[in-house]
Amino acid sequence: MSDFLLELRCEEVPARMQAGARETLEKLLRKELDAAGLPLGALTVWSTPRRLALIARDLPDATAAVSEELKGPRVGAPPQALEGFLRKTGLSEEQLTERDGVLYAVTEKPGRATRDVLAEAIPAIIRAFPWPKSQRWGAASLRSESLRWVRPLSGIVAILGEDLIDCEIGGITSGYATRGHRFHAPGEITIGGAHDYAQKLRLAHVIVDHAERQDLIRAKAKEAAAAEGLLQVEDEGLVIENAGLTEWPVPLLGRFDAAFLDVPPEVIQLTARTNQKYFVCNDSAGSLANAFVCTANIAASDGGAEIVNGNRKVLAARLSDARFFWEQDRKVPLAEQARKLSRITFHEKLGTVADKVERVAKLAEWLASEGIVPGCDPALARQAAELCKADLVTEMVGEFPELQGLMGGYYARAEGLPDAVADAIRDHYKPVGQGDNVPTAPVTVAVSLADKLDTLGQFFHSDMKPSGSKDPFALRRAGISVISQVLAAKLRAPLFEVLPSCIGIPSNTAVKLTANQVFEFLIDRLKVQQREAGVRHDLIDAVFALGGEDDLVRLLARVHALQAFIGTEDGTNLLSGYKRAANILKKEDYEPTSVRVERSRDTESGISTSLDANAEGDVEGAIQLSYMPEKAEKALIDALGQAGPRAAAAVEQEDFAGAMAALASLRGPIDQFFEDVTVNDADPAKRLYRLGLLARFRAAVHGVADFSRIEG
Repeated sequence: MSDFLLELRCEEVPARMQAGARETLEKLLRKELDAAGLPLGALTVWSTPRRLALIARDLPDATAAVSEELKGPRVGAPPQALEGFLRKTGLSEEQLTERDGVLYAVTEKPGRATRDVLAEAIPAIIRAFPWPKSQRWGAASLRSESLRWVRPLSGIVAILGEDLIDCEIGGITSGYATRGHRFHAPGEITIGGAHDYAQKLRLAHVIVDHAERQDLIRAKAKEAAAAEGLLQVEDEGLVIENAGLTEWPVPLLGRFDAAFLDVPPEVIQLTARTNQKYFVCNDSAGSLANAFVCTANIAASDGGAEIVNGNRKVLAARLSDARFFWEQDRKVPLAEQARKLSRITFHEKLGTVADKVERVAKLAEWLASEGIVPGCDPALARQAAELCKADLVTEMVGEFPELQGLMGGYYARAEGLPDAVADAIRDHYKPVGQGDNVPTAPVTVAVSLADKLDTLGQFFHSDMKPSGSKDPFALRRAGISVISQVLAAKLRAPLFEVLPSCIGIPSNTAVKLTANQVFEFLIDRLKVQQREAGVRHDLIDAVFALGGEDDLVRLLARVHALQAFIGTEDGTNLLSGYKRAANILKKEDYEPTSVRVERSRDTESGISTSLDANAEGDVEGAIQLSYMPEKAEKALIDALGQAGPRAAAAVEQEDFAGAMAALASLRGPIDQFFEDVTVNDADPAKRLYRLGLLARFRAAVHGVADFSRIEG
């Protein structure tokens, strides 16, 4: 058993491609060795900007011998069949094996040396490597079949145990030599094998393990900030990127001119992060400090002073540009900026961004004036909506599109507009993803909802709905955002009324059809969202199937109460009783009719009973019951007489837990009914009456939820 080391060295691999490259290298090696019948156990894959490295532990010295068997003709088959089989296999008749009257060609295929398998696999892996972007180089690049790699490939180290795996591709031959850090150890380093690879590179100022470099950057960046009494702002994406840019990372803290702190902190952080890959720092009060942490790729003799100074100058130039944009944009009022939106096409079928803004403004004002968003001033909602997209034409958002909305909020506040308007402009895109904050301020909610509902309504009305995995206009995300806002703000939004208003006024048949499609789309998104939150989709179906429910807050309150109830013993048993009753009614093809038990007195017990078996509660056309109900039968009648009205009243008051409690009282009586009473009695009157009783039980349950939709 031997360990195998493979290193593919080249010029700088972009940091964003390294994680995918590691996965691809492992996948391709496994594919090649599996095809050769070579088992592969523990595998480690590393990357630096200049190399991909892989270590496979405990490879066998050779693949196992394989016995191959080919079925031939039966004994005594025509000579032509036997001759054809012998030609195909290249064997003589004496070399065939007979088993159960059938001839077989059995050949033993010897195992192959692992080194030979690897010598073939390495060039195949390199040629098959699917880089997102690759290039050819040198004189060979004139030929289309020449080697392609992300950057010019310069070396291959391939060692099994301590033996070199001889291979060649594109004029590059494998060897024992690699190179260390570009500046600290630029010469060749001889590798003995997998056992000393990482240590020899470490001595040459290369930390080959990307995870170790990430840990070092996290720790040292925090230490550098803490030494100055600051707190480095965590940024995991930046940690990974800096680890992908360096082989010997050295985090260093620098300072920039405090005058730049007049620029919004998000702009400073984005400038430092996007353009320079720097971390930013906060002071002890949690405010942005005039400090940054850069990650050098060398251990400088002066402790990094010159590196920090150079990076400070570059950052200062970037921040000067940002400050210029900030100052220039504030000279133009947002209302004036908004007029430029007529030059930007929102969608060829839906007009300009200015057209969208006008639709959103009308809808936001309507949501406020109708009280759908409580506590929202309609005038402020319209004002905020009219200005919410104005920052799209500013210099700052042109440079940093990620700041749309945020910069609009800053400009609105600097202009002296009401805080509610500035906040709505800033936050109207939220929530933009899972985990994002969901606004609850009334004006913000009105504008944000109007924006997303307009997007949904207009794209659906123009027949540009999501299809399969395709969702080019992010309508699924918009749907989830609408749901999140409605639930977070507890808006009692009547969607059957709201959705037509966001599509077209006056409402017509086409608008109503689109509104229904959007409603169904939102319900589907609700199921997805709630399933991820641990709510069963079948329970949403059970409540939604009742029909007429367009209030998402009320819908989910009922669903949550139902889930809590179904999880109890009473709920489980009641569901079982319901399904049994429903199955009997289905099997008997029973249609509810008005069956009423007139007041009748049991002379022994002195108890009167009555029943209306019609699912709609209709007592017209009642028929006289001709027998005295059995004890369990009468108990169910009495329970239904109490539970049904109690559950209905609780639902009306939106006390869904109370409605479930009312249903729970039916659990014992329905169990006992099935235990003691024969539903399909030989007496037609009893049979009809008892089927009607089960129909009434089903109707009482359906007053809370359609239990037929519940699984289990």
